[in-house]
Order: sequence, then structure tokens, then C-alpha cells
Amino acid sequence: MDNVEVTDNNNGASDITEEDVAQYLQDHAEFFLNRDELLLELKLAHPSGEAVSLLERQVSLLRERNMELNHRLDGLLEHAEDNDQLYDKTQQLVLALIEAQDLDTIVNTFNRSLLTDFGIDFSNLILFGNPEQYRDVLSVMVPVDDAFAAIPSLLKNNKATCGVLRPEDLQFLFTDQAQQVGSAAVMPLGDNNPLGVIAIGSKDPNRFSSTMGTLFLSYIADVLSRLIPRYQ
Repeated sequence: MDNVEVTDNNNGASDITEEDVAQYLQDHAEFFLNRDELLLELKLAHPSGEAVSLLERQVSLLRERNMELNHRLDGLLEHAEDNDQLYDKTQQLVLALIEAQDLDTIVNTFNRSLLTDFGIDFSNLILFGNPEQYRDVLSVMVPVDDAFAAIPSLLKNNKATCGVLRPEDLQFLFTDQAQQVGSAAVMPLGDNNPLGVIAIGSKDPNRFSSTMGTLFLSYIADVLSRLIPRYQ
């Protein structure tokens, strides 16, 4: 191993800093390989207040890191299980929507799945059209002009909106249940041709927020946007 000699121009020796020692050990990781007696003599501070040897400290650190990795792995497995369940529920919902034979069944299937399978507190699928035309088969149908007049900010960008909504927005989307809704997620249906709007709500004001992902809503909206025109 190369010898280290630190000198200066004044007295032939210079103070070695902690940084110098740390850098040297980092550059010479094999330094302690043949110095077992030195390893046993080194003492390090321990959170308990007792001094421990370097080896004991290394073992302790490895144990702590192992526990941290196990916690992370448990978290990943838990998320994976949640994602699997979400995928299964989403698949069942999509298949049920495809098998629907009319708009009434589509609306009822969507709301029943969100409330029962996904555990959502409030769910509403509002379609745009002439209420008189669908009066005998569908109760949740409003003229598109009325919808844009009532909730313009939620429809104009054709993107999902999540968070605490205005009372007038909640009233249009959830009617009699509006006062119970703490937060909501809203997704318009259709691109160039507005077809309706998905509204799901929670009693918890923090359940839906502007920072949450909207992949699920966007996916279901795409499915509905392709199915609904078949029955209009």
C-alpha cells in the first residue's frame, strides 16, 4: 500500500483534517484488510450512548438498512396488490358497460360499480341531450347548453377536475346529495361532441385533490365516449 506523507514548507508536517482522512479511506477501501487489531480498537458513538467497535457499527447499519429495504418492499407489494385489485374492478366495469344494451343500463351499471365495487361515496353519470327524447328510459339527461351554463369551468377544457368544488357546481352534479360532498372528481365525456360528464364525490374534503392522478377517470371516460353514441 502506498505510504502517505503530508508536509508543508514551514515545519515539515501539516495538520491532517478529518476530510483528508475520510478521502484517504475512501480512496483506499482495502486499508483495514490486514489490520484486524486496529478494527477492534476503533470505537464509534452509538445512539444508545455506548461506544461500539467499527464492526459492530457496520453490522448495526446493515441491519437498519435491511429493515428499511424490507419496509420499502412491503410497500411495493402492497401497492402492487392494490393495483391488481383496481385492474380487476376496472376490467369488470368495462366489460359490463360493453354488454349494456341501452343508455339506462350504462348509467346504472356505472353508478352501481363506482358505489359498490370501488367504494365511492357518491357517483353520477350525467348525459347531454334532449330530456324529452329520453324521458321514458333515462332520468339523468340534461340539454348541453344548460350544462355549459351551469358548470362552464368544469367542461370547457375537457379535462379532469379534482378537489373542493363550488356549491353551485356540486348542486348541478349531485343534486340532493350536494351538501354531503366534501370533494369531487369530474371528467367530461366526448371531445368535439360533448356527450356528458362523470362526477364522483367523497364526504372527505381531502379525498380528491388537484395533485391526484386521473388515469382511471380518463380511461373510463374514453370507454364511455365510445359506447354512448351507439344509443343516441
